[in-house]
Amino acid sequence: MTEEQENRQQKFKSGFTVISGAPNAGKSTLLNLLVGEKISITSAKPQTTRNRIAGIAHGPGFQIVFLDTPGVHKSERNFNRRIVDVAWDAFDEADLVLMIADAARPDSASESLIMEKLRDKTGIPAVLALNKIDLVEKPKLLEQIDRWSKKYEFAEIIPVSATQGIQIPELVDAMTGLLPEGPPYFPEDAITDMPERFIVAEMIREKVFENTGQEVPYSTAVTIEDFSEDGKNGRISIHAAIHVERNSQKGIVIGRHGQMLKSIGTAARHDIERLLGIGVFLKLFVRVEKNWSKNPKVIKKLGY
Repeated sequence: MTEEQENRQQKFKSGFTVISGAPNAGKSTLLNLLVGEKISITSAKPQTTRNRIAGIAHGPGFQIVFLDTPGVHKSERNFNRRIVDVAWDAFDEADLVLMIADAARPDSASESLIMEKLRDKTGIPAVLALNKIDLVEKPKLLEQIDRWSKKYEFAEIIPVSATQGIQIPELVDAMTGLLPEGPPYFPEDAITDMPERFIVAEMIREKVFENTGQEVPYSTAVTIEDFSEDGKNGRISIHAAIHVERNSQKGIVIGRHGQMLKSIGTAARHDIERLLGIGVFLKLFVRVEKNWSKNPKVIKKLGY
């Protein structure tokens, strides 16, 4: 390696950034915006994300590996405690923490939990993104900035809007400045460390969240049973199972004359085709896995 190449490499910034926040603070929406592709599912319903998902953002002289984590909250349910543990474990990999707070609807209980974790992890710089500022009047926003500056010594506090793209370049600049120098971890065309099968399953689960109500989305898991190329028709063939906990939930997901399942499948297929860049044949099944969210063995079998 020449001296010029070594100098260029030393100036390159790269590192792992944990995205943490309360449920529905907009973490996944912001991640998709930063990466430039939909890799993490979003929903108006809280607690959508269940796994640690890495999204990779590339730019001139930097690569940021974002670790999107489940929303932090207190729960007595075994499954919910397990997914919050996923969020905490990601802190051990971090060079930087990006905390997302909902400026429109603060969640003091979840925010307090994150503050405790940040204080335990002294030495890791943290940036606060006050999200959804398009929904907040300026005087209230200034009050929140002042409140947060007194709660923790953030390296930067930046008001943003993930849906409107407000102050996103400023947020990226702030994070890049805090990352260590070093070579990129992933190739330039990589956007996530998750396999396509995982992203596809998550896209299907997102459509269950969007189309069903009450407890059904939280009792649902999706597994991919077949993912293969259909050489005859030049498309991808995908068979997926939607797992629910009770027969009544199965009936809701299927719907009258199968209309709900058809709506879920059509919406999911459109997103999957955009992701893969090819036509997709999607076949969905609904299976009852009684009380799966309370059984550690089944939770693990379903990928959590």
